[in-house]
Amino acid sequence: MADPAAFAAAWGRDALHATASELPRPFDDLLDLDAVDELLSRRGLRTPFLRLAKDGVVVPSSAFTRSGGVGAEIADQVDDAAVARLFAEGATIVLQALHRVWSPVMDFAHALGAELGHPVQVNAYVTPPSSRGFAAHYDIHDVFVLQVSGEKRWVVHEPVLEAPLRTQPWTSNRAAVERAAESSPLLDVVLRPGDALYLPRGFVHAADALGDVSAHLTVGIHVVTRYALLQALVALGDDEEGLRTSLPLHLDLADEDLVAREVAATVAALRAHLDAVAPTEVGERVRETLATAMRPAPVSPVRTLLAESGVPAAD
Repeated sequence: MADPAAFAAAWGRDALHATASELPRPFDDLLDLDAVDELLSRRGLRTPFLRLAKDGVVVPSSAFTRSGGVGAEIADQVDDAAVARLFAEGATIVLQALHRVWSPVMDFAHALGAELGHPVQVNAYVTPPSSRGFAAHYDIHDVFVLQVSGEKRWVVHEPVLEAPLRTQPWTSNRAAVERAAESSPLLDVVLRPGDALYLPRGFVHAADALGDVSAHLTVGIHVVTRYALLQALVALGDDEEGLRTSLPLHLDLADEDLVAREVAATVAALRAHLDAVAPTEVGERVRETLATAMRPAPVSPVRTLLAESGVPAAD
């Protein structure tokens, strides 16, 4: 964002908007419309690396995939002609997980995840003129929106649920989201190439393309929360004998007195565990979990083997 210190203060709490004039450079080195066409027509993408949506409804993948043809033996590769037709009819193209398939975005996501300390994913949304792909909703992760082509109007509302967890998607609060979308917005801005928007998880939003094809990158930040620390603390409780104790025979969870006694005993055992566990153990457990979520730097298998065998790689 334009002011790193202001962004740090707003982290997880405030929506921010920055124009291209405030930022050091545009984002078209990460993705442009030519790159979108290449991905759709020459890279043999398969679902779920591609989705299409129109007016808030996801298009069935069978409508834009087909066999890969002779020698491919793959039934769900992108049918670029079908995508072109659906796009012309108003469907938004969603290129998912570009941090796994497009080198500039891959390098960017790896560097950003390392700097933020939170796992990063990147999707691209390409919307035809005067169209909307998704209805008002909120995300369960923070997002940066980086406009790379065209213009898109974003209408942002206050959260209906502060800092939702991954188990609390917007569909579980659909009615509240719909009411929020009818209220006065917190932000109503048009993003142009090089502009950026930061939305913490939970902020209700919807976007519409204006006048021309619009393309933006959505950088999802899967923030590590205190709830993740709590989960690690509980997971480490398998070393506490008092937490491994079986509940009584003839268990009746409708018996309020019995449940009260067992909860009290469990809280006491948990307190003993919490007093004994080392913060380093908690940190290590969370790091182990993140290791499966954050892709490491790409490995080149062929060059790695050649290097280990002492054989120079031919360019």
